[in-house]
Amino acid sequence: MLLLSVSACNNNLDEVLYSDITDDQLTYTSVYQATGILYANMREFFDHHNWAGVQETSSDELVMPANASGWDDGGIYKRIHLHTWNSENVQMDAMWNSFYKGVINANRLLDLIESDKIPMPDGVSKESILAEIRVVRAFYYWLICDNFGDAPLVTEVTTELPEKSSRADMYQFIVAEINAALPDLSEENNQLLYGRFNKWAAKALLANIYLNAEVYTGTPAWEACATQCDDIIHSGKYSLSANFRDIFATENEHSPEIIFAIPFDENVATGFFFHMFSWHASLKAKADMQATPWGSGSAMAIAQFIDTYDPADSRLADTWLMGPQFAADGKTPLLGAYDQAGKPLVFTKDIPNGLYTGESEGYRMNKFTVKMGAKNDLDNDFPFFRYADVLLMKAECLLRLGSAEEAATYVSQVRNRAFKTNPDKAKVTGALLQQNSQYHYGYVENYKIVNEGNTTPVQFGRMLDELGWEFAWEGHRRRDMIRFGIFTTKSWLSHKPNGDYRITFPIPQQTINSNPNLTQNQGY
Repeated sequence: MLLLSVSACNNNLDEVLYSDITDDQLTYTSVYQATGILYANMREFFDHHNWAGVQETSSDELVMPANASGWDDGGIYKRIHLHTWNSENVQMDAMWNSFYKGVINANRLLDLIESDKIPMPDGVSKESILAEIRVVRAFYYWLICDNFGDAPLVTEVTTELPEKSSRADMYQFIVAEINAALPDLSEENNQLLYGRFNKWAAKALLANIYLNAEVYTGTPAWEACATQCDDIIHSGKYSLSANFRDIFATENEHSPEIIFAIPFDENVATGFFFHMFSWHASLKAKADMQATPWGSGSAMAIAQFIDTYDPADSRLADTWLMGPQFAADGKTPLLGAYDQAGKPLVFTKDIPNGLYTGESEGYRMNKFTVKMGAKNDLDNDFPFFRYADVLLMKAECLLRLGSAEEAATYVSQVRNRAFKTNPDKAKVTGALLQQNSQYHYGYVENYKIVNEGNTTPVQFGRMLDELGWEFAWEGHRRRDMIRFGIFTTKSWLSHKPNGDYRITFPIPQQTINSNPNLTQNQGY
């Protein structure tokens, strides 16, 4: 790992040996024990400094402004919102290190298994385990490709300092790896494979990669994406959950909708704590929490995004915490502690800008259930790929290929559960999906848009809206905005366009410093 990035440096360049144990001496009792690290490492993504926070707060959906309780932290959050991040932002190190730890561990395990140094369980073929690890490695490389573009492509255990590969070459490698692995992956959807890549999870990954192929290579792959979606749909292994909130409940591992999850446990598999950096400390009493959320919280909805919802859409309240807040008895008002000290805590939609807000301004996270007695970390598993994702990827491909009315049937299918009391509103048409987005873009000062900036209609903008309403808080928005061509062209809240090169992030400066074979990404 130190060959790719270092988190600290001193003047002594002599090797420091922290352990006498090597792979040759380490004994694994089973392949599952060995490969567990590949999946456990994914739990790092959900820190507010890591992948999940960056995907949302660099977009037009979420923002993390400072307030009277703090949350400036040297400007690391506002730079993400403003698109003024640089190679020294802590988020760049966090993402890079998490992704490449996954790659390096995958390379190490592939080498050990191919050398027969790890025993296989009865009834499990070596080929199937190797295929699974190759897909996990492809998953990590997809995140590298998506976030950093050109980056090292290392496929074996080595002490050589790597050079960069092009984003297009990395894309080709990822696609080839997954396709080569598919025949050896299990088609089962059972407890043993929960939180692991079976054939259908690999296809969901491949569909997402094809969906963004034009961004990565300049050449679209809509038909290829639709084919992967069709395979998952026709497998009959997954279905939409009857209730939207069930997908994100504390005990959500039995949801029929989840294709690939990252499992969490409040005690032994920690790392999922959206509530801690979005909720106000007073909300501790809302769920009789054992932990206290941080200050007045920070991660909140951008009002322009909230304004796009139909008020009858149940996903609005199912995703966002709004209005007066009460203790667990549902009666005792919760109170502010800073600029609203002693006053009832009422979360309001509008925020003055993306830099500094009052303690009760901005809608907060309500998508993932915070159970009674919750700790710092939640038990909820994160649904990285789910069936609604497959249906809406299929819809987008059809829309872009000219079959708008067929696309509308898939979108309407997903919308049905959000409009149970008003089913007519669940139905959309192909013509509607081709309309401009309902998002009122523009630069905001003192709660009002003062400069609309780029007003070019968003092609298939209503489709982008549908993705926003369904997948808020799930790490989709940055990627979707880039694919729809607006991530670096539109203004929202305190953000103004700041260069097309910002569709990728800079390689962390510590990594550049530690490897003379690497050059910084264009624009940085």
